[in-house]
Amino acid sequence: QVQLVESGGGLVQPGESLRLACTASETERFFKEYTLRWYRQAPEKQRELVASITNYGSTEYAASVKGRFTISRDNSKTSVYLQMNNLKPEDTAVYYCYAADIYNDGSVGMQYWGTGTPVTVSS
Repeated sequence: QVQLVESGGGLVQPGESLRLACTASETERFFKEYTLRWYRQAPEKQRELVASITNYGSTEYAASVKGRFTISRDNSKTSVYLQMNNLKPEDTAVYYCYAADIYNDGSVGMQYWGTGTPVTVSS
């Protein structure tokens, strides 16, 4: 069972930055094949996809974070990162790391979730 451990959350003021990290208990051989995502869930709201990066490095972002957040991966460290700049109060949520085998036909194989790291943006 692959474990994902997030870190880097905290309390910041509007306009500040945070960098989240997620490290997998997986070998690079398998990790590099995963699609990696960051989701977030605000209080009393549904979990939403924030950013995604495929095994070949293609990225996608939610409209609400495009231009402010950057997802990246380092396969040698079996880690994925989320650089969050110009944070807003509406970014307040628990952020979850997700890793999965997603095949060309869109089907999903093994998938894993982290336990989340809280981010609070408040003055």
